[in-house]
Amino acid sequence: MSNLSHTIRRFNRFELKYLVSLKEAEVFKKALRTYLLADEHGNGNGRYALASLYYDSPDFRCYWEKVDGVRFRRKLRIRCYETDELLMEDTPVFVEIKQRLDRVTQKRRVVLPYSEALRLCNERQMPDHVAPEDEAVMDEIYAYLWQYNLRPVSIVRYERQAFIGTDYDLGLRVTFDTSLSYQVHQLRLEEQASNLPMVSPDRTVMEIKVNERIPYWLTEMIAAYNLRMIRISKYCRSIELANGMASTFSQLALASM
Repeated sequence: MSNLSHTIRRFNRFELKYLVSLKEAEVFKKALRTYLLADEHGNGNGRYALASLYYDSPDFRCYWEKVDGVRFRRKLRIRCYETDELLMEDTPVFVEIKQRLDRVTQKRRVVLPYSEALRLCNERQMPDHVAPEDEAVMDEIYAYLWQYNLRPVSIVRYERQAFIGTDYDLGLRVTFDTSLSYQVHQLRLEEQASNLPMVSPDRTVMEIKVNERIPYWLTEMIAAYNLRMIRISKYCRSIELANGMASTFSQLALASM
């Protein structure tokens, strides 16, 4: 995932999430391979590692908007795809605004060297050179940072295995996230991870991402495996765990274990 120059900068989609055991996930993946392909951006099995540095206001506005179910809400993060190579100042990363409007998830993002991403988000310094196609998003990020005095509050890491649709199911994406961990101190992506667990190690968060509607064969598969949809925000989960706060997700996770 090191070459980000041709990645999609904006998209809208629906997202559904499920918490399943590793054993259930392997059976489900086997069935999925009849219809989907492993994500070519990962290794041969569509696997890669992610780390996201989340920003929020001093009063945790982004967290409470999610918890309260605010119809229109946003959050800001710096995201990198982790490899065996060290994260350097010139390593390309995403600076993303992830937005929710009713049931639709929208993303707008720019690609910057890691050092410039930090200067933008931590020091409010705009990059010297901005591609014309990124100017509107960059201005939005800059205004959002100032408007709510955003600052780094949490890092979330996990390993992902992703499958994508063929020409028959364009835009469909099914991912399985394992080894989810968080930290709320030493908030630099290049530093040693704390690896505090977010969910039981024998569970995976499965996400279905689709542009319009879930294909019939996939709804049938979900019903056949009796999967239950959950509401989980990895960012919110990290804040709740760090502060000893209860959450609906915590209750659902315990009930399924």
